[in-house]
Formats: sequence, C-alpha cells, structure tokens
Amino acid sequence: MKPEIFIPIASVFLIYTARIIELRTKRDTIRGPVKENLTFRLFVLAGTVMVAGGLVEFLIRHSQLFWPTFVAGWLCAFFSFALRRRAIAALGKFWSLHVEIRDNHQFVRSGPFRFVRHPTYFSMILELLSGGFIFNAYWTMMAVTLLFIPALLMRLKLEESALIEKFGPTYKDYQQETPAIFPYKWPSTK
Repeated sequence: MKPEIFIPIASVFLIYTARIIELRTKRDTIRGPVKENLTFRLFVLAGTVMVAGGLVEFLIRHSQLFWPTFVAGWLCAFFSFALRRRAIAALGKFWSLHVEIRDNHQFVRSGPFRFVRHPTYFSMILELLSGGFIFNAYWTMMAVTLLFIPALLMRLKLEESALIEKFGPTYKDYQQETPAIFPYKWPSTK
C-alpha cells in the first residue's frame, strides 16, 4: 500500500482505536441512575459511520494524503483528546458517559467548564472533524452531521434539564454566562 494512502488510513484507525480504549477505561466514579442510553449509542454510531464512511469515500475517490487537511485533522484529534481529558479530570468521580446525576453531585465550573458547559460534546465534534479532514471525506461528514446533530440536541435537552433539576438557579445563571458547546466568549470573572 502506498504511503499516501496508508498514512491517512492508519491515522484515522489510530485515533478511533485510542477513543475506543478511552471509552473502555475503568474510572473511579460514583454511579447514579442513568437517564437514557440512546444518545450514547448514537454518538458511538456517528463515530463508527465517520470512520467507515470516510474510508469508503477516501478509497472510492482515489484520494491521497493532502497535507493541509491531514494536519488539520490531527490538530482536531489532539485538541479533542486534550479537552476531553481535562473535562474528565475536572469532573472527577462525577464523570459519566451518560446523563447520570448523583445525590451528592457537585457543580463543576473549573477547567474547561469555565469556557463551555459541555466540553466533551465540543471534543466529540472535533473528533468527528478529525476523521473527515484526514480522509477528505466531506460527503461522509455531511451524512454524519445528520445523525450526530439530532442526537446531540436530544442529549443536551436531557442533560440541561437534569442539571437544572439538581442545581436550580445556580445552573440557570451558569447557562446565561457560559456557552453550551462552542467557546465563543471569555468566562466572567465572578
């Protein structure tokens, strides 16, 4: 296999494998009632479709390594993993892959939560972009968007409702001050 074909394929599979390993990593967390499982499954499906569809699009179009988008893809992957790691560290024992609010749940505004309410969802967007950029798979990115955006909106609605129910006006103030996913403004200095 030619390097200009092998390098993008190996890169995307390395990123995807690292993400799967991260998903399966056991963490010292406090369990709580899981509100639903569908959105988690849809997120995993979106990632899988991005990899499989991107690979098919890459091979069908006889694409080759295109350095600008290759580098952009790896930058997205790097920032995705770094952001997610910081979010997991900030949440500590309250980290979960699901909407899972505990009785003793603590409200976290440190780390990346200063800039966005849901940094892991921003990291997921970056991760999906990484595969699309590395493979130059723009049709696949558009198709994945049709799957990912509704799942993300459903998850946001569930999670925001659960957080308002748990933290009340404190969380509502946080909603007013801090963007949901995209860090488009500097955090307040309260």
